[in-house]
Amino acid sequence: MQEYPHIYVVSAAGAAEGHVTVASEGVSELPTMPPVEFGGPGGYWSPESLLVAAVANCLILSFRGTARAARLDWTSLSCDVHGELDRVDRVTRFVSFRISADLVVPDGTNVDKALRLLEKAEQTCLITNSLHADTHLEASVRVQQD
Repeated sequence: MQEYPHIYVVSAAGAAEGHVTVASEGVSELPTMPPVEFGGPGGYWSPESLLVAAVANCLILSFRGTARAARLDWTSLSCDVHGELDRVDRVTRFVSFRISADLVVPDGTNVDKALRLLEKAEQTCLITNSLHADTHLEASVRVQQD
């Protein structure tokens, strides 16, 4: 891992109408539009959906590192995130993220350890730690049957 600080550079470009293109060096450009809730057409990633996706993605990547350090074998982790956007003191912002994580582990795995590591991953996720919103993890661990 590189020393801190890490710098991430993203650019966005758009016109008076149409999509906004976000880009970063070394990755494909991504067209975005406002979500349906803000009058967008649907069918595009929006800043709101990208933020919620970042929460889900970060949990899985944080769990990878946490599980690797703890030498926990696992098969798969799926994650659904429900981000709640609301008006608070006349400011529109995300007020909560409810994370539902479903971890599948091999037979013989210590389920309590796996749950603790999921909770640790949620606590160390840099995305949720960077946001001013409540985060709640609902985790389940399933043992894979041969």
